[in-house]
Amino acid sequence: MNAIRPLGELLRDWRERRGLSQSNLAELAATSARHMSFIETGRSQPSRAMLIRLADRLEVPPRERNALMRAAGWSALHPERCLRDDPALAQAREAVGLVLRGHEPYPALAMDRHWNLLARNGASGALYDDGIAAFLLRPPINLLRLSLHPQGLAPRILNLGPWRAQLLQRLRRQADFAADPVLDALHAELSDYPGPASDTVASTGFAMPMRLRAPCGVLSFVSVTTLFKAPVDLALCELAIETLLPADRATAQSLRSAWLSRRGPQPRWQPEPPPCPQPEPNSKSDSEPDRDSG
Repeated sequence: MNAIRPLGELLRDWRERRGLSQSNLAELAATSARHMSFIETGRSQPSRAMLIRLADRLEVPPRERNALMRAAGWSALHPERCLRDDPALAQAREAVGLVLRGHEPYPALAMDRHWNLLARNGASGALYDDGIAAFLLRPPINLLRLSLHPQGLAPRILNLGPWRAQLLQRLRRQADFAADPVLDALHAELSDYPGPASDTVASTGFAMPMRLRAPCGVLSFVSVTTLFKAPVDLALCELAIETLLPADRATAQSLRSAWLSRRGPQPRWQPEPPPCPQPEPNSKSDSEPDRDSG
């Protein structure tokens, strides 16, 4: 288990990442710069309410909020349960399945914060059925790696240059915002893949499509991401459902015809998921009174 870093050090890192001075953050959190300084140096311990307020102002992602709370000795804000098999999340799994099934005959995929595939609908077979290297399809399947690897979808993406550029831009923003070393490493890996040199995210119409060569012809997709609103569990905080909509009538007709000719399997969860995180013990009661005077 990794050692828990001091709370003040974690807060200082997030403050500097957001480009704020102690005075700026103190003003945003309705406290004093002196009190903020004492928290960062460990001379003052913030209450649970103050720590939540600081995390809100710093826009700290849910998993890292849990780390802040544990560093201060408080219980985690978000329960860390496993979406695939925890009985408490059965209703959430059914909700995800409804979204995936409801999107058929068009592809839809559920993924975690690192773009690893969690579940997919039957129509998503249109993305996997042809010419993908077996090692890219072994769980956990990373959807960005699958898209951009030269043995994945990349040779079939007709507008690979601009499509690759916008995926890398999106990943870079996500990695910077979340301060996630896994996303940093993924960005470095994908950036090293061979591909057309393109720094321009070109678009036509209302959004840039991905144009994919398939046995039935060229399929053109635009992507829409769905998130849970006000989720409680960490697994749902970090879940995203990527739905691919047909960008033209020919794609819509091809997908409907393929779906009628072979109904795909029901939405299913990946059989060999990465291990779910184990929550760490907490040392303070959530009911401990607020101690802040700053």
